[in-house]
Amino acid sequence: MRGVRRFLRRLQAAFSGIFAAFRSETHLKIHAAAACAVIAAGVWLRISRGDWVVLLLTIAVVIALELVNTAIERTVDLVMKERHPLAKQAKDTAAGAVLVMAMASVIIGILIFTKYL
Repeated sequence: MRGVRRFLRRLQAAFSGIFAAFRSETHLKIHAAAACAVIAAGVWLRISRGDWVVLLLTIAVVIALELVNTAIERTVDLVMKERHPLAKQAKDTAAGAVLVMAMASVIIGILIFTKYL
């Protein structure tokens, strides 16, 4: 039972972090809105199971990267009280990772949805 309680506490902490990021991060809200639109389009167009797998995995990776980006930004802000070029580079690099995946997800979406349109 102790292991189950510990697991549930960790799960609660993870959800707390996700909800905190959704409340504070505009880009995460934008990604979530885009994900909802893509899911709605997928339902409407009745895309294949394989296409669902690709879309859902793509959505999950973008949102996960945005959460990691938020964690990196918060950590850098906590550690660095003043501006530093390496702190900026760390934050910019994390944001760049999100941008790369977001751009890839748009291309993936185009490739999938053009088959149905």
